[in-house]
Amino acid sequence: MAMKLGGGDDEPIAEINVVPLVDIILVVLIIFMVTAPLVLKPTIDINLPKAASGDESPPTPLNIAVNKEGAISLNGQPTTLENVAAFATKMAQEKPDTAAILQADRSVTLETLTAVIDIVKTAGIKKVAFSIEKK
Repeated sequence: MAMKLGGGDDEPIAEINVVPLVDIILVVLIIFMVTAPLVLKPTIDINLPKAASGDESPPTPLNIAVNKEGAISLNGQPTTLENVAAFATKMAQEKPDTAAILQADRSVTLETLTAVIDIVKTAGIKKVAFSIEKK
């Protein structure tokens, strides 16, 4: 008489254990939740001004950041005012309803901000908004 190991029936195990799958999915979700804010931060260090009435806005294709030294970044890439003007003109022609979001450190001079806004408006972008942190 032959002895069988692991049970008496010859049926294969047809059940799927979903607990390990759920554990893995939850770990991946936590990893994404932790890393998402790091990916979405601007590449230059900006100390944004605070306002109580600020609304969250959806990301737009024209994000301009100016740090406290006056260095300009367009959509996360360091650039110059000439490149901002060329890109803004191209975006205004492709999508007339394009909006520009301006992120500027609170120590940036009014002259620098006015120059950036003037370039964007001259390129044909009608909507310019400032990015702030809520109080």
